[in-house]
Amino acid sequence: MEVEVGVTKAFPLGRWVHQQRKALRAGELEDRRKTLLDAPAAGMVWEPGEETWEAKLAALRSYRRATGHLAPRQDAMWGEDDEMVPIGQYMANLRRKGAKNGLGKNEDTATSRAAQLAAIDKDWNCPWPLDWQRHHRVLADLVDADGALPDIAPGVLMDGDDIGKWLQQQKQPTTWARLLPEQQERLSTLGVEPAQAPTPAPAASRAGRGPSKTQQAFQRGLAALTQWVEREGAHRPVPRAHGEEIAVKGEAQPVVVKLGVWITNTKTRRNKLSQEQLAALAKLGADWAK
Repeated sequence: MEVEVGVTKAFPLGRWVHQQRKALRAGELEDRRKTLLDAPAAGMVWEPGEETWEAKLAALRSYRRATGHLAPRQDAMWGEDDEMVPIGQYMANLRRKGAKNGLGKNEDTATSRAAQLAAIDKDWNCPWPLDWQRHHRVLADLVDADGALPDIAPGVLMDGDDIGKWLQQQKQPTTWARLLPEQQERLSTLGVEPAQAPTPAPAASRAGRGPSKTQQAFQRGLAALTQWVEREGAHRPVPRAHGEEIAVKGEAQPVVVKLGVWITNTKTRRNKLSQEQLAALAKLGADWAK
């Protein structure tokens, strides 16, 4: 009888899979059959729990690629329309202490899964709250995209969070003192210091010294946006996680500009842009710059 691969009508596939798993555990499954089932075309999952775990990993990878972190709000959902998953609850469960976490009761399994999560984001189980981690990553993306941390006043929302208010709180001496040394170091790297720190002396006039880091970052962002528009068209929005490779004079290798983050950051400080900068953005289809 000829069997068409993939057709399972009138065939108890679930029971058959259960039998193969049972045979493997009992040491009764022939090597040649296990080899066939292990092949990518078969996609056999020997432990039912692994299938659920792999689905969670796929969702976490997707979320990390889009946002740059694994620090969602606990009520956050992620996915496509009818396939939304509670990504925030996933992370809350995985970060629970002790045997109640979502890594599995078996120690070897838990260790392996923790390593898989670390490969997605080394800060998935950071020793501070996920809210803090999420806010910090937003600031780090801004610095990475713009060359320096812009002025962010309380009330400025990014991804639904009042980043300006949070930033001011971190600078308060009492809040700063409660941060772990690594948290303080991460903020300092971004140019954030506690409020009692002396204000740096005004920079000397830049006449004849070339463009500042912020100006250089704007030019790179503009070049990346120009390249995007020429390739994709002005009406296609740039995904937040998109990085655009551009050639930069003096650099041997192409430079990656986090274009989605750069656009978001540039919008938030629209009022600080020059008329020339706004005109250049408007020419590329940025309606908000007109």
